[in-house]
Amino acid sequence: MLGTDRRVIVLALARMADAVANSFLIIVLPLYIASGELALPGLEGLVIFGYQITLELLIGFALSLFGFLNSFAQPFTGRLSDRTGRRKIYILFGLSVLAVTAVAYAFVDTYEALLVVRALQGLGGAFVIPTTIALVNDLARSDAERGGNFGVFNTFRLIGFGFGPIVAGLVVQAGPYTLVNGVVLSGFNAAFGVAVMGALVSFTLVTILVEEPEIAKADATDDISISVTGEPADQLLDPIFVLGIGTLFMAISIALFATLQEAVNTRLDQGPMWFGIQFSAVVIANVVLQMPIGRASDRIGRRPFLVGGLVILAPAVLAQGLVTSPWTMLVARLFHGVSVAMVFAPALAVAGDLAEEGQSGTTLSVLTMAFGFGTAIGPLASGLLFGYGFVVPFAFGAVLAVAALVLVATQVEETLEGAVVPQLIPRRGE
Repeated sequence: MLGTDRRVIVLALARMADAVANSFLIIVLPLYIASGELALPGLEGLVIFGYQITLELLIGFALSLFGFLNSFAQPFTGRLSDRTGRRKIYILFGLSVLAVTAVAYAFVDTYEALLVVRALQGLGGAFVIPTTIALVNDLARSDAERGGNFGVFNTFRLIGFGFGPIVAGLVVQAGPYTLVNGVVLSGFNAAFGVAVMGALVSFTLVTILVEEPEIAKADATDDISISVTGEPADQLLDPIFVLGIGTLFMAISIALFATLQEAVNTRLDQGPMWFGIQFSAVVIANVVLQMPIGRASDRIGRRPFLVGGLVILAPAVLAQGLVTSPWTMLVARLFHGVSVAMVFAPALAVAGDLAEEGQSGTTLSVLTMAFGFGTAIGPLASGLLFGYGFVVPFAFGAVLAVAALVLVATQVEETLEGAVVPQLIPRRGE
């Protein structure tokens, strides 16, 4: 981390605290919905439009709602931060919403009420994610620092996201807790309390220690549409659009796993602790590799990591549908994490390289929006596809990974000046 702007490190620590809160809920909400403590709508077993409503599908929808609303709003919040030349105020507002909604989970008693809270939480997250990423990009003093900045930021964010599920499982399992005066706190409410603390810690760090730099206000139109076609005659698709599609497909592959907690545990004859470790393996691999890969992409180029990571992604995802023991699932998840680490920071760095001055919030929101949509679609897709067989959701993720590889390898050029990039797959026109 030597040479990294102090504000980037503070933002990374703040995002780590917030990520602990969010990752707690990824593990806790499925358990909460399945626990019987929450009144369900009585739809289980019904067939709607040819699909049977299962508990997994209800869980997947609840998990996905955050991502859908979060992602839909991100282009607007990213654009707003560009237009006003402000980042910090929107980050703090979003963190406030996340804290309040985490408290609200403790008071809901129906599935429908939980969905309302989840939706509000998604809108709050839309103010945090693109503006934080844009601020990290703004703090890069040159292109040769951008990958390193994103590597540091993602490392700390993923530490929170990776270790949160493990701690969440312990907190829920160790409950209920007897407090002073004989007050009893359930394991679920204790987990929601930890989520609140994460958001408040993040709010405090940003408020006290982050001073945003002067940035140019974007003077472009209010049009937030995404360019699809490339500008050069020999380039079929816009590279930002392609990176958005690649990020979407990668995020779907990551999010397929969460909905299938009960199915995975049954198939592998394992307990919730094993699942928490396997879920976190993708993130732990990212924690170890994000920083060195980000810095390496500043030296030798972005494209080798983008293409190499996507080469690994498809087999790593497919393997998760084929393994039959906890240890082999862990290995597959670790390789999945390696592939994501090779793609994530370099993709953000490419978007930052291509962003026009004062428009990093708008440009980078394409990738953060795509990632959010992927985390929303993934649980829903696995809930729907699981009925056709355990391997089917993972085979679907592997097909998407191959599509992402072809698109990125043929349509995304190297953006780091002077980089020497091996041509793993010839680009269009070559």
